[in-house]
Amino acid sequence: MAPSVDVQSYFVFVSAAAALVLTPGPDTVFVLTQEVSAGKRGGVAAALGVSTGIFVHTTAATLGLAALLRASALAYAAVKYAGVAYLLYLGAKTILRDDRLDLSNVDSSASPSASLQASYLRGVTVNVLNPKVALFFLAFLPQFVGSGAGSGIGSGATPAVEMLALGVTYAALTALYLGSVGLLSGGVRSALRSRPRFADGLRWVSGSVLVGLGAALALESP
Repeated sequence: MAPSVDVQSYFVFVSAAAALVLTPGPDTVFVLTQEVSAGKRGGVAAALGVSTGIFVHTTAATLGLAALLRASALAYAAVKYAGVAYLLYLGAKTILRDDRLDLSNVDSSASPSASLQASYLRGVTVNVLNPKVALFFLAFLPQFVGSGAGSGIGSGATPAVEMLALGVTYAALTALYLGSVGLLSGGVRSALRSRPRFADGLRWVSGSVLVGLGAALALESP
């Protein structure tokens, strides 16, 4: 028998999660850079990748793996600097590529599925390799998990099930918002199609943003 849902508690969670999701941050910037590089479908794929990464963090928080990052400075540093290295790699690769950004019709490229898969995997990797996201969910989700029957999101559900359900909700809200960002920002590429001389500048801006995100992550304190 499925657990009943405490609608009021769930509404509070959704309201808080929506406010956090709608606050522009590194994920929004990352999706925008992917949209510029791979088209609006690439931006949506990156958004879905970020959302998948959120579910990975939720699962980690549920299993207690996120607590390891909080307890171990070495584990935290290892994940953090892996994320830094990956962002710097993506930024340098974008800046140093010899070809210009193809602003004409990325969505109909020779291998669209491979391009979309690459954007999706970048989104997953960038999000998973940010230990601050793991610590955020470890601190945020338990606030909405009941300590007894009828006190949480689902009366009768175990805390692990409740946390996973909340994580799925947060990931869905993120996918909805970032996916919309990827779709609506398609006008940027359309506006630049008639100005190919800006392609190199756009490539430098996109790459520099990724490098900046990596530097910001490196300078953040635990």
